[in-house]
Amino acid sequence: TDDADTDNADTDDADTDEAAADGTDTADAGADDAGRRMVTAGAVLMLAAVACWTVMDTRVAPGLLAHKFTGWDVFLGYELPGPPTTWTLATFWRPDLLIGVAAVVAAILYLFGVRRLRCRGDEWPVGRTISWVLGCLVVVVVTGSGVRAYGSAMFSVHMAEHMALNMFAPVLLVLGAPATLALRALPAAHGDGPPGPREWLLRVLHSKVTAVLSNPIVALVVFVLSLYVVYFTGIFGTLTRYHWGHVLLTVHFIIVGYLFYWVIIGIDPGPRRIPFLARIGLLFAVMPFHAFFGIALMTMSTVVGDKFYSELMLPWVTDRLHDQWLGGAIAWGASEVPVVLVVVAIVAQWAKVDRREANRGDRHADTYEDTELDSYNAMLEELSKSRR
Repeated sequence: TDDADTDNADTDDADTDEAAADGTDTADAGADDAGRRMVTAGAVLMLAAVACWTVMDTRVAPGLLAHKFTGWDVFLGYELPGPPTTWTLATFWRPDLLIGVAAVVAAILYLFGVRRLRCRGDEWPVGRTISWVLGCLVVVVVTGSGVRAYGSAMFSVHMAEHMALNMFAPVLLVLGAPATLALRALPAAHGDGPPGPREWLLRVLHSKVTAVLSNPIVALVVFVLSLYVVYFTGIFGTLTRYHWGHVLLTVHFIIVGYLFYWVIIGIDPGPRRIPFLARIGLLFAVMPFHAFFGIALMTMSTVVGDKFYSELMLPWVTDRLHDQWLGGAIAWGASEVPVVLVVVAIVAQWAKVDRREANRGDRHADTYEDTELDSYNAMLEELSKSRR
């Protein structure tokens, strides 16, 4: 009887195991079916999305069929409210979703870094914070206000935009010392772990590419030569026809200007520092090239980017050559404005270095004099002992 009961129990256990196995197989099969259904549904949705996108790209909306396209629609994508005035330049806003957002994010990250330092008990100069925020604000205003909207259609306003992005905003951004703030705020990599953002930033600052680009002669040549290459070749006429071309020009202006002023008044580590007199000389060496560039624009008999501007046919620009003359005058006169700010920054940095050297010399002299006095007193005391 006991053997029979044992056999029955074994049979029940086997049935239980088989049922459990069947349940597991059923669950696995159900999971596989659910996975296949999800993949199939995702593929169908993707095909539907591609089909809708294709229809929208190949079929024109009925409203556009009844619209008579103009050069403004094709090359600008918006309608200007009239001739440029101080009011329209300040109030006609079309924010740049790439450059403007990047400038806002840069300002927020900078303020976050300053807050991190202060929470840690470290100090950060207020002037640097103000300079960086103002530089980002200039970029946002120039690329999002009527300056950009009219600058995309008029050469004279474009030249004002160029001067602001190439010669004014970079000065403020360089004086903000963002790399120094990042090196102090970012945490260092732990032990043998992979390098973090701080280590990558150090590698960039001390790389051979940075060493070449931050060479004073290279920075000067790039800063000056970019003017003539962009405007006196077909590059400007091609890029100005597209929105991405204006974005590319904006990025180019800011980077080239930042590189040049980093060499002259930079606080961040990286470029090899040259004497202050050489910095002033490098700054004034640029002025004749900018003056000649402006005069060349004012005296040219051909219009830069004339094909593009002729297709826009702005009713208030009846003489495109005169508009270019005005742009040349802006380039000539506006280039002198940042010089004052840069010279003030150089003089302030020079005075700060002199004070630091003077204080170091005073401390050395005080230490040296105290040591000499102690030695002299010790000698006198030894002489008095020997006489006794």
